[in-house]
Amino acid sequence: MIQWLNQLRIAFGASFLWLICLVYFTQGFRSFVWTAVSYQLKDRLKLSPSASQFVSTIVFFPWSIKPLYGILSDCIPIRGRKRIPYLLIATVLSLLPWLILGLNASLRSSRMQLMIFLSVQNLGSAMADVVIDAMIAEAVRLERASFAGDLQSISWMAMAFGGICGSLLGGYALSNLEIERIFLLFSVLPTLQLFSCGLVKENPISGKELPDFSNSSPNGANGNTSVFEEDNLSRVESNTSTLRRKKSQKKSKKRPIITSKFRIPEKDGSLTSQWFQSLKMACYSLFRAFRQPMILRPMAWFFLANVTVPNLSTVMFYYQTEFLKLEASFLGTTRVVGWLGLMLGTVIYNRYLKNMKLRRILRWAHVGISILSLLDMVLVSRSNVAFGISDKIMVLFGSALSDAINQFKFMPFLILSGQLCPPGIEGTLFALFMSLNNFGSTLGSFVGAGLASFLNISSGSFDNLLLGIGVQVLCTFIPIACLFLIPKEATGTSA
Repeated sequence: MIQWLNQLRIAFGASFLWLICLVYFTQGFRSFVWTAVSYQLKDRLKLSPSASQFVSTIVFFPWSIKPLYGILSDCIPIRGRKRIPYLLIATVLSLLPWLILGLNASLRSSRMQLMIFLSVQNLGSAMADVVIDAMIAEAVRLERASFAGDLQSISWMAMAFGGICGSLLGGYALSNLEIERIFLLFSVLPTLQLFSCGLVKENPISGKELPDFSNSSPNGANGNTSVFEEDNLSRVESNTSTLRRKKSQKKSKKRPIITSKFRIPEKDGSLTSQWFQSLKMACYSLFRAFRQPMILRPMAWFFLANVTVPNLSTVMFYYQTEFLKLEASFLGTTRVVGWLGLMLGTVIYNRYLKNMKLRRILRWAHVGISILSLLDMVLVSRSNVAFGISDKIMVLFGSALSDAINQFKFMPFLILSGQLCPPGIEGTLFALFMSLNNFGSTLGSFVGAGLASFLNISSGSFDNLLLGIGVQVLCTFIPIACLFLIPKEATGTSA
């Protein structure tokens, strides 16, 4: 282990590895503070389950537009740099909301203002996630390509470790600290991230190093003006020499006007034009690639799989805390078990399932999700008590299995996304796939909030929760009927 880390340090530098681990650890550790947010919405703002889920869905929307951050950092450098300046901006956006909410009680107590600050915080976190992914992709090019899997492994371990620590400490903190103190404590990590950005040096780029989308341009423009400028200058010099020879014939001392179909592009205007051209070509390339059936159909399935199944997680959180009286520390433990289940699902998939047809994996994953929903019905109907099974065991068991089975569904998504991305725009298109998946989850949460509102499920009134879960069980079979959208022969090793 030490030798492996030493090899990575030699290849990439200690400061770069530290920054990667810190960013991903912070992403995982977010469970520490977002558990407190859930209790803020429930206990301090007194929101109903549907209203709380609506707020949570809105504030996580910035994760659904991740390609925008990727395109901006790719095409519009800040002072000649594409990554570190954007990571600094993202870190500031993710830091300030926690400091402000931790110090100002009135902002925490206003639903609208709380939504705005939490949305800004998620904007910063999502942007940081995109930028650090881009930095990893750039770091493993060419001679260091053999370390690609190692960087992904260390980033995954850092995020998993952060998730476990955040889940363990989050419940304990809620039992012993005020919510505002939790907000301020979490702000320590973005502060460390802010200072760590200064440890990593990024070489400035020239204008001609901006992304080249010439193969995607409808007019064949390549966006590179260096040759164009050189040709302009030679024509200007030729015209100027001719004009000087005729100077004696001119009585006027006015500066001659050079008329040519070529013009010298101004430095600032040329750079702005390059940025605009790069943005236009990036969007065009993205649109042209995504509209291909071999890409559009599978991504449509994953989107539908999230939209058609109502998300009742916030309603279940209210039920577990208000009706079952489960403590915050115990709910934090369930998240730890969930992280362990997620890692177990990853290991099982890589060892036993990666050669299986993706249609089959996804089919059985949704059957498993429906079975877990039935376990929720057992919990809500109190049938487990009749068999002598405690509520805590049901919740722990369900949390571990739920995250493990969801990983069986998410791994094929990652694999298909990687296989379908065409060369040249892998990063941006992959970010689009992730955003589509996140947007589907967002709409699924809206559907769940609407279902809870329609069934009049509210804080202290869970009479129709059993019916709501029954609807959820039936909806899990809708994506199975649409599996024809997934390539028939696709497996975890070939598309």
